Amino acid sequence: MGEQQVDKGRRRFLTVATSAVGGVAVVGMATPFVLSFFPSERAKAAGAPVEVDVSKIEAGQKINVEWRGKPVWLLNRTPEQLKSLPTLDARLVDPASELPQQPVYCQNGHRSIKPELLVAVGICTHLGCSPTYRPDIAPADLGPEWVGGFYCPCHGSKFDLAARVFKGVPAPKNLEIPPHKYLSNTRLLIGDDK
Repeated sequence: MGEQQVDKGRRRFLTVATSAVGGVAVVGMATPFVLSFFPSERAKAAGAPVEVDVSKIEAGQKINVEWRGKPVWLLNRTPEQLKSLPTLDARLVDPASELPQQPVYCQNGHRSIKPELLVAVGICTHLGCSPTYRPDIAPADLGPEWVGGFYCPCHGSKFDLAARVFKGVPAPKNLEIPPHKYLSNTRLLIGDDK
């Protein structure tokens, strides 16, 4: 038998091609593993915490985020809005937030960790409608005593800017305050307070 000639160029090509295919296979197999560390949209809807940058919310502005399939309001209250809160106590069902509609650390007059930022579930406690943010003062449809708050147009329930329910409306209790905590001065985590 004769000596076989080794084609080094072909051998190098086959080695590189095999390595490339193996590398792609490793990446393909690792991708689902790495992605499993991040919560899916389904997991988020089921209750995974939601992180929010609150630094861009201007004074008087309300934004909505979703947590557990529910709208969560983040309202950056102005100093004037905060001053109006204690003046409403006599007109409210639960002004001291004694019913368990909020975590203990939000059982105060402004129902929040930081006075200026309200975090509340935007679902009416009457029949589950979503109230609207009405920051206007004394509008014709809400009366001269209205100093801003949330109004449920479905059945007429009214809540102040701390999401506390007014007396004489269908809603029986204050809006829910979800568990939350600050991760920094600008980052808020909704759904976890430990």
